[in-house]
Amino acid sequence: MTFEELRTFIASTMRMSHIYQPLLIKSLIEAGGVSTIRQLATTFLTNDESQIVFYEKRLKDMPIKVLAKHGIIARDGELVSLSTKKLSLEQKAELKKLCEQKIQEYIASRGWKIWDYSLLDDTLTDDKLRFRLLIEAKGRCALCGATKDERPLDVDHIIPRAKGGKTEYANLQVLCSKCNRTKRDKDDTDYRNLIAAEYKEGCVFCQKSKSKEVILETEYAFAVLDVFPATKGHTLIIPKRHFSDYFEMTQKEYTATHDLIRIRRKELIERDNKIEGFNIGANAGEVAGQTVGHCHVHLIPRRRGDTPNPRGVIRGAISNKMDYNSE
Repeated sequence: MTFEELRTFIASTMRMSHIYQPLLIKSLIEAGGVSTIRQLATTFLTNDESQIVFYEKRLKDMPIKVLAKHGIIARDGELVSLSTKKLSLEQKAELKKLCEQKIQEYIASRGWKIWDYSLLDDTLTDDKLRFRLLIEAKGRCALCGATKDERPLDVDHIIPRAKGGKTEYANLQVLCSKCNRTKRDKDDTDYRNLIAAEYKEGCVFCQKSKSKEVILETEYAFAVLDVFPATKGHTLIIPKRHFSDYFEMTQKEYTATHDLIRIRRKELIERDNKIEGFNIGANAGEVAGQTVGHCHVHLIPRRRGDTPNPRGVIRGAISNKMDYNSE
């Protein structure tokens, strides 16, 4: 292949679903055209931001904290340094040798499982299975709701392989790289029920999500007018996924819900110059007054004079507590 052919392929022909192809070509060019797969994998690792962030957190959580406690190292923000005075070449060589011995002794006693091989599974080679899992997961993490645009999505073993879990459809779920690494091999929770509960037949709000009543909508939430409004413009912001408790929202749903609150607030203010404030709230649980078992947030426009004394209105959720002086 000529230089011109390679340039044309990179510029015009190459189709990408990830950064791997151009990163591989770039790595080979930097290596003089030839490299071992191990060397290439090492190069990929240095370019994997998710891995770098993972090990930054690992360093802060354990070895930096422990060694600083013993006075071996000092940390100043993101800067870490040995607490020893300047070392000679001989001293450096001896200390490095001792560290290497400790590493090898530990590996000999524990085996290579000391490293995180949770994502390595040579039997998971069926692209059709991975595609099926991603489609059923709606292209997002079953735990936090992150999409592939936010961080890489991994196929996770629900029952970890360390506990005998098999690489088969019934034991696989989609988690983002962050959740997968946090879970590790200590947890066997099936998070797919978040996705399974996407829509519930008979739920009034699930039905509204597909109706003409929707006035605003994003991928994860929608807005409708309250059928029993406290004031004109009283709006409900509702996550599309069926679940009851406000505190069960994924980060994606939380962001979408509160984005719609801001958008709807702006719309209402532009349409009615008498609006001077808002009440925003959610009832979480039957004892808190929740009557529909599908999470929703109220956005209630307030106009001067719509109630004689609005002070402490949120406190009015509990009888006789609206007035501060009643305590």
